Amino acid sequence: MANRNSELIEANRELESFSYSVSHDLRAPLRHLGGFSKLLHDEYNDLLDDTAQHYVQIIQNDAKNMGELVDGLLNMGRIGRQQLGCKPVDLNLLLEGVLRDLESESAQRHIEWQIGKLPVVECDSSLMKQVFTNLLANSVKYTRNCNHAVIEVGQFTSDGRVVIFVRDNGAGFEQQYAHKLFGMFQRLHRADEFEGTGVGLATVHRIIQKHGGRIWAEGEVDKGATFFFDLTTSEELHEKARPIGMGASQ
Repeated sequence: MANRNSELIEANRELESFSYSVSHDLRAPLRHLGGFSKLLHDEYNDLLDDTAQHYVQIIQNDAKNMGELVDGLLNMGRIGRQQLGCKPVDLNLLLEGVLRDLESESAQRHIEWQIGKLPVVECDSSLMKQVFTNLLANSVKYTRNCNHAVIEVGQFTSDGRVVIFVRDNGAGFEQQYAHKLFGMFQRLHRADEFEGTGVGLATVHRIIQKHGGRIWAEGEVDKGATFFFDLTTSEELHEKARPIGMGASQ
């Protein structure tokens, strides 16, 4: 069993390294594609008919989307290799910073934010900020067709563990497809409905797993979605960090 786990860990490392290398190598041609298509638009747009202008716009849009995918893959690779720098983090303060960062995306909208008291947890603050940024940005995006958007963040205790949740009353999803949400490039809405790369929730899943926690979701079409996650307790983290062979009393 131990050998099997070691092989799986090594295979994951090799896959992450491969994904990082490929993504890094794709950056240069994507920059060229975006840059030259912009030059074509800026310098020769008057010479192009409507069909040609449409083609140039498609190239620019696809280059932008591909660039976002590459950035997402690179970020996933970094997370896979990154060592956790866990320390006590006040999630209330972290959340305040995330909400400030999201102000530009929600400035022209009326969103009712219902923010509950969150705990202090032992985690990597930079990675946990990515978790809240992705989940809240999703809620902002998927509630934009709501007349009255409501986004709630709170906590409860289940089986002795604190569970954090992010809930909204947006587009939601069919519960039978909930298992697909955290897969790389998996999307439950068409690109012409809601933009996205399908990397954000996969990144969240990877970060929560790296912390030894769980993440899951519940939703209903046009009635919103709720994402839940818990984290390994500080005692469990310390136990995992204990060198093999050391007893509890040492």
